[in-house]
Amino acid sequence: MEIQRLNLLAPLYYSPEAESDPFSWREGSGEKLYCFEIDETQRLCFEPDVKSLIKKLLFGGNAARPDYAGGGRLELPVGDYLFAQEREILGREQIIAAAVEIQAEGLWQRLEPGNRLYLRYLFEDGRFVTQLFRPFTQS
Repeated sequence: MEIQRLNLLAPLYYSPEAESDPFSWREGSGEKLYCFEIDETQRLCFEPDVKSLIKKLLFGGNAARPDYAGGGRLELPVGDYLFAQEREILGREQIIAAAVEIQAEGLWQRLEPGNRLYLRYLFEDGRFVTQLFRPFTQS
């Protein structure tokens, strides 16, 4: 998995999803975004405990139409991210393994990975895609 730095210049908006299960995306579900909290004790470890790295799901949402004005609008905010994607839908274990890899790469680059992980599913260029975004700051 190739990991890149990405400077997101405009936020991506989503409408809240009532019952979110980030690991059960299915064809026809549409574009989705999930945000996880990263365990603070594991956030700066080169070899984090895979069972406790992702602490909890903070929110899940569906891609919002440009005119969406409903309550609780969610977003993938503007900022600097460590970014990786696969042109397939990844399962839970693969997503966690990718999150560990992203964290290690960020630490090797002397970056400080943030305490959030964003997981995005979409259909792009005729294929299903899984994307991971991890905010970072320069250390």
